[in-house]
Amino acid sequence: MISKEGRDELIKLRLEQARETISDAEILIQFKKFRSAVNRIYYGMFYCLLALGLKHEFETSKHQQLIGWFNKNFIHTKKIDEKYGQMIRDAFRERQKGDYEVYIQFSKEEVEQLFEDMKVFVTEIENHVLNDLS
Repeated sequence: MISKEGRDELIKLRLEQARETISDAEILIQFKKFRSAVNRIYYGMFYCLLALGLKHEFETSKHQQLIGWFNKNFIHTKKIDEKYGQMIRDAFRERQKGDYEVYIQFSKEEVEQLFEDMKVFVTEIENHVLNDLS
C-alpha cells in the first residue's frame, strides 16, 4: 500500500507529465506530425485522469476502465461538466485511430481542436486534483 506522501508525490508527477505533453503536442503540431500529436494529446489527458484516480484512491492502467470510472464518478454525478467526458472520449477514439489504423490522416484543424480541448481538460482536471491535495 502506498503512503499518503507517496500518493501525493505520484499525483504531482502525473500532473507534471500531463503538463509536459502539452509542449510535446505543440511541437509535434508545429512540425506537422499530426498522428504523434494526437497520441500526446490523449496521453496528456490520460495522465491527468491517473492523477485524479490516485487522488480518490482508484488505480488502474486500463484506459477504458479509467475513463469509465471518471464518467461514473464525475460526469454522471455532475461534479465535472459533461463536455469533459466528451473530450476524453474523443481524444481516446482519435488516438486509437492514429495508433492502429494504417491509412488514417489527421487534418491540422482536427488536431488543433483536440489540442485546445486537451489544454482546457488538463487545466480543469488539475484544478479538481489540486483543490483537495494537501
